[in-house]
Amino acid sequence: MSQSATAKFTTGSTMRHVVVMTLTGSLGLSFMFLVDFLALFWISQLGREDLIAALGFAATVQFFLISISVGMMIAAVALVSRALGQGNPDRARRIATSSMIYAVAMQGGIAVTVFVLRGHILAWSGAEGEVLDVAAQFLGISVMSLPLIALGMSAAAVLRAAGEAWRAMMVTTTGGLVALVVDPVLIIWLELGVPGAAMAIVISRLVMACAGLYWVAGKGLLAPPAPGDLRDTMAPFLGIALPAVATQVSTPFGNWVLIRAMAEHGDSAVAGLGVAARLQILGFGGIFALSGAIGGIIGQNHGAGLPGRVRQSYVDALKFCAIYTAIVWALMVALADPLARAFGLTGQAAEVLHWFAHVGAGSFMFTGALFVANAAFNNLGRPIWATVANWTRDGAMMAPLAFGLGAVYAAPGVIAGQAVANILAGTLAAWVGWRFVSGRLDRTARPA
Repeated sequence: MSQSATAKFTTGSTMRHVVVMTLTGSLGLSFMFLVDFLALFWISQLGREDLIAALGFAATVQFFLISISVGMMIAAVALVSRALGQGNPDRARRIATSSMIYAVAMQGGIAVTVFVLRGHILAWSGAEGEVLDVAAQFLGISVMSLPLIALGMSAAAVLRAAGEAWRAMMVTTTGGLVALVVDPVLIIWLELGVPGAAMAIVISRLVMACAGLYWVAGKGLLAPPAPGDLRDTMAPFLGIALPAVATQVSTPFGNWVLIRAMAEHGDSAVAGLGVAARLQILGFGGIFALSGAIGGIIGQNHGAGLPGRVRQSYVDALKFCAIYTAIVWALMVALADPLARAFGLTGQAAEVLHWFAHVGAGSFMFTGALFVANAAFNNLGRPIWATVANWTRDGAMMAPLAFGLGAVYAAPGVIAGQAVANILAGTLAAWVGWRFVSGRLDRTARPA
């Protein structure tokens, strides 16, 4: 396999690569989160806000756990794309296999831990009474499928690193397509309610894992597992994966802070935030996909010693982010009231969703800038910088802003606090990221 056949991002328009990889990545990611969105929609048809609130608490935990897989996915993309950019496809295959094994094993251990502690975790999040019991029931069924989603997402990462955008997208899209069918069947027709929603997630993740293995193996991107490869890959994989996971879990931690702050204003406010959170993940799939989607572009060009293309990819990703956010924001403003009616939200719940659509959604332009900077840091040897950038927002800024503005403006103030944190952290990270790619790389580039 020649370098030209594998390092696809080192030639051609960087903007085209950014658009194709991000849109396909966002479609795949959005379809994966469509499973949760559809489950919440069908549960809302039962007419009980307490069930919506319960799934809101459970979704916060689920998002945290999926973010761990995203962190390991980023490590796989960085290592595989770098090896391909250096013209070493055999090494890339060995790294791909080892990375997938590590991801499945780590998520298996996490799944057992969360299963045992799920009641305590939900209580710490502010869930009480029937809402806590329902959320714990949901997690009890769904959480043990974490190794399946780790396998599917790792497979998609390997495909994305090799430039197989459409196949990477189809890995996660298949799960969402299955959910379109099984959600109403299990939740409504078989009258299984919340347990049915959890079962639908397990089924969709199983399909996603099988699809991932099929396409990765079919493209010849795996090598037979070998203890030596696992040993050799461990240090570089963990060197990126651990800070990348720490970076990725900051976002769900920030969401946990938001739901904890919102819980101060009652279950109705939490129900509104639950719908807003699903809408946020589904609508801004392109933003959440940015780090993984452009990581392969940056990694290949860095591996090939092309700093000018790295810089152009960074700028193009910021442009894409601004345009994408503007379009989605306008759609959310237009659809806020119809969505509130579709989910049966009234009073404070509807007000929270309205504030997110009109105020919070616009701040995701800056969230995208943060993720673009993270992609540069993760793929250019500074993963700790990405960790610091994310935790500045979600650890240092989110709590005082969400609780503080919430105390002044009630539930809508929590949404305003999230928006302010996004703007401040995103602006700072984008500036630092640009200084990094426009300065250091010229000094470390090797001849193309």
